[in-house]
Amino acid sequence: MRKKVNLMAPVNSLGYGVAGLNITKELSKICDVSLFPIGNPEATTQEDADVLQECVNNQESFDAKSPCLRVWHQFSMAEQIGNGLRCGFPIFELDKFNKKELHHLNSLDKIFVCSDWAKEVVVSQLYNSYKRLDLSSNVHVAPLGVDRQIFSVKDDDQWPETRFVNIGKWEYRKGHDILSEAFNKAFEPEDNVSLYMMNHNPFLNSEQEREWVDLYSNSKLSDKIEFIPRVQTHKQVAEVMSQIDCGVFPSRAEGWNLEAIELLSMGKELIITDFSAHTEFCTAENSRLISIDNTEDAFDGIWFHGQGQWAELAESQIEQLVEHMRAVHKHKQENGKINNSSGIETADRFSWANTAQSIISEMP
Repeated sequence: MRKKVNLMAPVNSLGYGVAGLNITKELSKICDVSLFPIGNPEATTQEDADVLQECVNNQESFDAKSPCLRVWHQFSMAEQIGNGLRCGFPIFELDKFNKKELHHLNSLDKIFVCSDWAKEVVVSQLYNSYKRLDLSSNVHVAPLGVDRQIFSVKDDDQWPETRFVNIGKWEYRKGHDILSEAFNKAFEPEDNVSLYMMNHNPFLNSEQEREWVDLYSNSKLSDKIEFIPRVQTHKQVAEVMSQIDCGVFPSRAEGWNLEAIELLSMGKELIITDFSAHTEFCTAENSRLISIDNTEDAFDGIWFHGQGQWAELAESQIEQLVEHMRAVHKHKQENGKINNSSGIETADRFSWANTAQSIISEMP
């Protein structure tokens, strides 16, 4: 008999929404899913829309005794469907929870996280606050995935310059303040390089967005920096990535980093900090890692106000970023093509089907 799950998750093109969509699709292949969307669900293909509609229609006959999985923020785990096992899947960037977050997480019977780093945070924080002894058996790692059918190696025409890209919301946490500095320090106007920025943060006002854009457009190498409008579908994202040599992510902290594993899946080079959740799949074998010497209070004055620690990006990290970018450029100019076979091998181990299987295997 197929297991039944009541699933609460956002479904859209943002981080949580991408996870919600793919978890819904893969769980529906191996169990009966009653989907209760968080917010308005958005599908970019008819196939996805059909799957979502079928799962939403299952609300009419949902089993109140079945487990409920809520894929959402750690501060909002109270609402659950039915009276079955209470499960949560939070995705978070920092190593410390506040009192409300701890209370919501402690209310759950099972907690799923996407990395060993996140499991260590949850277990240590809940044990320190509540002295729970069942955490090792009730906190489970279910790594997020990548769609290898979409994010695969493309045999596109090559281009002479070395192309770098950064994708993600404009945010201090993501190291956008030092990326501009490092790019302008690494190269000169005569170098055959370019930096593509596909960054939009729907939670910033136009003035705040303009400040980030100006940081790059007013720099020495502004004519080598191109701003790409945010695209709507995974296939469009893959199309952008197919025209790139290397992803650059000098993040202070990440909850997962979908774009990083998608670039690895396409055989692209990757420069990234050796810190937080993406260490689940970013290694010295598949990435050019920026080592972290110290952590600091997580503060940006907007979303983060000193709760927990994240990576300190000091002069040493900027120098590492500069050297990594130069090394990628040298390799591209000498070899004419980028082929990160280790990245492809890594991505092969991370599928959304595996994510779903990791979840359902822990459900009664």
